[in-house]
Amino acid sequence: MKITTTLAAIAMTGTAVAALAHSGATGIVKERMDAMKAMGDAVKSVAPMMRGEMDYDADAMRAAARTFQEHAGDAMTELFPEGSGGMPSEAKDAVWEDWDAFAELADRLAVYAEGLEGAAGNGMGQGGQMDTGAMMGGDAGSMMGGGSMMGDASGMMGGSAMMGEGGSGMMTAEHIAEMPTDAAFTMTTEVCSACHSRFRAEDG
Repeated sequence: MKITTTLAAIAMTGTAVAALAHSGATGIVKERMDAMKAMGDAVKSVAPMMRGEMDYDADAMRAAARTFQEHAGDAMTELFPEGSGGMPSEAKDAVWEDWDAFAELADRLAVYAEGLEGAAGNGMGQGGQMDTGAMMGGDAGSMMGGGSMMGDASGMMGGSAMMGEGGSGMMTAEHIAEMPTDAAFTMTTEVCSACHSRFRAEDG
């Protein structure tokens, strides 16, 4: 299931990035690895709620949403100055070759995470829990997004769940804030997944 694979990859981010950070990353590369780890940790913090293993906690979801907001938009793009690719960074050259698309996803994450914070008080809408049995699974090769995470890039960039009315533009934070929490959470993490799959090199 798409959401299962998406969350599996993002929830494992913290471990992957921590390992990379200890393999020689410094400066701006380490800063962005730390930012990605923070977002991965935010997913881990709410994963048990999404799996129905613990009671839903709106405050915990709001905190996770605020973590996404803290590292999205300009805060994210500023961590990718031109010339900061190459090992130990795993950013593809596509980040700078297709900067507008990268920046759009960073901005989209900021908007969707703001909406998620607003939706946190709405509660779960899919039978009380999400199908995330493999959320913490997956191997290192799929962390932060591989080609199999959400299908091909064209599907990720044009999926109706991520697009506004009529299939273009993005939903507003206000619209997302009216959704069940799990729907808003899915949309937010799918933005992360789309960015990882398009702009992060796979391991190995």
